[in-house]
Amino acid sequence: MADEHIQDGGDDGGGDGIRTFPFPVDLSVLGVGMQVGPMGTGRTWHADAPLHRVHRIDFHVVMLFTGGPVRHMIDFAEYEANAGDLLWIRPGQVHRFSPTSEYRGTVLTMQPGFLPRATVEATGLYRYDLPPLLHPDEAQLAGLTAALEQLRREYEDATTLPLSLHTAVLRHSLSAFLLRLAHLAASSADAARRADVQGDTTFTLFRDAVERGFATNHSVSAYADALGYSRRTLVRAVRAATGETPKAFIDKRVILEAKRLLAHTDMPIGRVGAAVGFPDAANFSKFFHQHTDQTPAAFRAELR
Repeated sequence: MADEHIQDGGDDGGGDGIRTFPFPVDLSVLGVGMQVGPMGTGRTWHADAPLHRVHRIDFHVVMLFTGGPVRHMIDFAEYEANAGDLLWIRPGQVHRFSPTSEYRGTVLTMQPGFLPRATVEATGLYRYDLPPLLHPDEAQLAGLTAALEQLRREYEDATTLPLSLHTAVLRHSLSAFLLRLAHLAASSADAARRADVQGDTTFTLFRDAVERGFATNHSVSAYADALGYSRRTLVRAVRAATGETPKAFIDKRVILEAKRLLAHTDMPIGRVGAAVGFPDAANFSKFFHQHTDQTPAAFRAELR
C-alpha cells in the first residue's frame, strides 16, 4: 500500500498538518500510472484516506457523474455536480468528499509524469486558473463519454499487448480524452484570453516555477531572471494567460496556501506565515489582511 505524506506533521487531517496521499500504483492494472473505473461506495485511492475529511492528493482526478446532485469541496469552494457534469481535481488542491452525496459515474486518476511534457502543456493539466466543475453540452458529453469508455477498455485489456505497448496505447487514449476535456475547460474560462504559443510556454514555465518556489520566493524579478526572461516579457505572458500581473499571480498562490493551512490545520499563525515565506508574523498578518480584508486569526475563527 502506498504511504501517505504529512505536511508539517499531524494525523488524519486533524492535527497540525494536511495529509497528502500519493498515486496508488499498487492498485493499478499492471502498475501503470493511471486508473479508470466506476465510482461507488467503498472505492478509494488509499485504505486510510479520510474521504470525509479534508486532504490532498498528488495526482489528478477526473470524475464524470451519471447521477446527482453531488456536493464536493475544493479549496474553500463548494461545487454541486449533476449527471453529465465533470469535476477535475488537480494535484495539491485541498478537497473533501461529501458524506451525504452518492458518487455515481466513472473516475479517472492519473499520476504526474505519466504523460510527456508536450501533452501536459497542450492539455493544461496544471492550469489551476481553470474551473474544476465543467458542464459539457450534449455533443461535448458524447465525445468525452466515448473517449473515456475507449480509455477504460484499453486500461482493462491487460493481455492483448506487451506492457510497453499497452502503456503507449493508454497514453494516446488518455491524451485524446484530456484534449477534449482541456478544450471544454478552456472554453468555460473564456478561451479568447488564452496567450499565443510562445506566451503560453512562458506562462507555463513561470507557473511551474511559482508552484515550486512560492513558499520562499515572492519576487517577480527573481522568477524572470531564473527563467531567462525580461520582466516585461513575463508580465505580458502572464497577463495574456490569466488577465493578471505576475505579482498578483504569486500573491494569490501564497494566499491560497495560507488559507489552506489556517483552515485545515492547527499550526500556529506564526508557523503558517513562515511556511509561505513570512518569517515575521506581523508582516504575514499585514499581507494576509491586504489581500483578504481579514486577519489570519479572524479568517481561522470564521471557519471553526
